[in-house]
Amino acid sequence: MINRYTLPEMGKIWSDRHKFETWWQVECEVCRVQAERGEIPIEDFKIIEDKANFNVERILEIEKEVKHDVIAFLTNVSEYVGEPARHIHKGMTSSDLLDSALALQLADAGELILDKMNKIIGVLELKAREYKDMLMIGRSHGIHAEPITFGLKFLIWKEEMQRNLKRFKLALEDVKVGKISGAVGTYQHLDIDVEQKVCENLGLKAAPISNQIVQRDRHAFFVSTLAVVGSTLEKIAVEIRHMQRTEVLEAEEFFSKGQKGSSAMPHKRNPILTERICGMARLIKGYAQTAFENVALWHERDISHSSAERVILPDTCITIDFILYETTRVLENLMVYPENMMKNLNLTRGLIFSQEILLLLIEKGVSREKAYQLVQKNAMQVWREGKDFKDLLLNDNEIKQFLKDSEIRSKFNLDKILARVDLIYKKLNVK
Repeated sequence: MINRYTLPEMGKIWSDRHKFETWWQVECEVCRVQAERGEIPIEDFKIIEDKANFNVERILEIEKEVKHDVIAFLTNVSEYVGEPARHIHKGMTSSDLLDSALALQLADAGELILDKMNKIIGVLELKAREYKDMLMIGRSHGIHAEPITFGLKFLIWKEEMQRNLKRFKLALEDVKVGKISGAVGTYQHLDIDVEQKVCENLGLKAAPISNQIVQRDRHAFFVSTLAVVGSTLEKIAVEIRHMQRTEVLEAEEFFSKGQKGSSAMPHKRNPILTERICGMARLIKGYAQTAFENVALWHERDISHSSAERVILPDTCITIDFILYETTRVLENLMVYPENMMKNLNLTRGLIFSQEILLLLIEKGVSREKAYQLVQKNAMQVWREGKDFKDLLLNDNEIKQFLKDSEIRSKFNLDKILARVDLIYKKLNVK
């Protein structure tokens, strides 16, 4: 499924090659700052900078023997550098390298996610404008309630995605943090200024305080925020799936020429993309739980978080990136059926105007309890017998004591539904 994903940038960020490139970026920057401070001979640093290289296959080969990925990486780099390699990783612990490099990867991944979030917000706004006046039935509990417009759905989704964008910017900024503070965060073999300068050069903030690792509440915030984004995409997908049901068919995913929906039933047009989005959103929500559990570690650090993060961080970023892309594709190509919307709107023979009559009776001085009873009596007859709600009201002698026929008929007016939609759009700065 992901192999058909046509935008490979996110996958590249999490490849072994790019991971090791970010590792060397951190190690080289530490050496540079130490050389500037006179802690490494400048001529040795020049050799390190000029000769340093790595080979992914060789690193993995060494790791099979030493059972430690950072040592395998450093060993391979030293094979290229030679004797000056003794200065590399000076005073550092593995997590100085790993956590700072991870922040760089998450920063790169985050930019791609931001781009796709901005794109889907643009599509949602475009659709909100396009369908602003397209009437359809609103539903609560899955049951017909009162009319809305199709555009309002998109406006709600746009507003929610804008909140997600705001949250994610905070989470991304919060996770762009490095540390070069040694084995338990005490700078025993490093000057504090080295960390500050290295992180600044890498485009990261230095952790205000750390032990062996950057604290994992930051990563939990990052993943859980993406889980919220995924939940919004699932919400959009679920709505489209409901609208595509045969009995409803108010909108559906685009069905391309030659596409097939079922191996057994040639007639099927299934909502496969939105179902895929829902399934993959569940993955991200599960990863969020793992990220929460990674916050609590033994003392200054254990590695119970490490193995989990090697799965959940790349997968969360790749999965959210993919379903943002898929949701945008669904929305851009959505097939909409306004005739079916109107057919469904009229399905309950006028019941959608029950509150209009209720409020009119109250305005005429009828108690709310009495008015509700009068309207509900006729509404239930529509449900049971399939009669027309307006006709029943016009022939109800009790209601006619309070309402003229013209007053009843005036309330069966769809134009009134749109009267304040423009105000909602104006409130959200959408024209």
